[in-house]
Amino acid sequence: MIIGASRGIGLGLVEVHLDDGWGVHATTRDGNLPRQHPELTTHRLEVRDHDQLTTLVDQLDQPLDRIIHNAGIMRGPRAEIMEVNTEAPIRIVEALLTAGRLTPGGAVAIMTSQAGARRGRSGSLGDYGDSKAALNDEFRRRSDHWRELGAIAVVIHPGWVRTDMGGRGASLSIEESCQGVKTVLDRLIPEDHGKFLTWDGRIHPW
Repeated sequence: MIIGASRGIGLGLVEVHLDDGWGVHATTRDGNLPRQHPELTTHRLEVRDHDQLTTLVDQLDQPLDRIIHNAGIMRGPRAEIMEVNTEAPIRIVEALLTAGRLTPGGAVAIMTSQAGARRGRSGSLGDYGDSKAALNDEFRRRSDHWRELGAIAVVIHPGWVRTDMGGRGASLSIEESCQGVKTVLDRLIPEDHGKFLTWDGRIHPW
């Protein structure tokens, strides 16, 4: 399952998984996706909507092998940025895990950012960086519990990617980033649980 798949990295992650033969569940705010495929199922999810989250959890008729939370925003009121980038990923993953919607030993990946690293921070990228730092903090608080629920969970920095958010001058294409993220997840082992990783498999300092 890929949360936040309408464009950019989220849509790229849908593509690389479909190309590798995966069946994919993908969420967007309106339930539509600019891609059709017999192994693709789309769902409507506004990540702040608790009722839609309940519906999504109830709709799943078989456990997921992988959950990737990608949805996020860079601009807007601070309260909205924090709700979407910090609170929603934790709430959504927690709901899926406690409902038993992940196969034992399945992977959970939450997209974070190097701007959220606490080490050397000096207000990196303002409210966006603050929201990712708070996300990382909350992930670390929950990681032991998520391990008990059977997940191998990590947060991942996808790199500086040429998306609407990253801009045209970014160093990575969407395909490079998404293929890298998928490779990292394909190779996850239980000892990786709780780590902050980069798209190319390096450990990022907290």
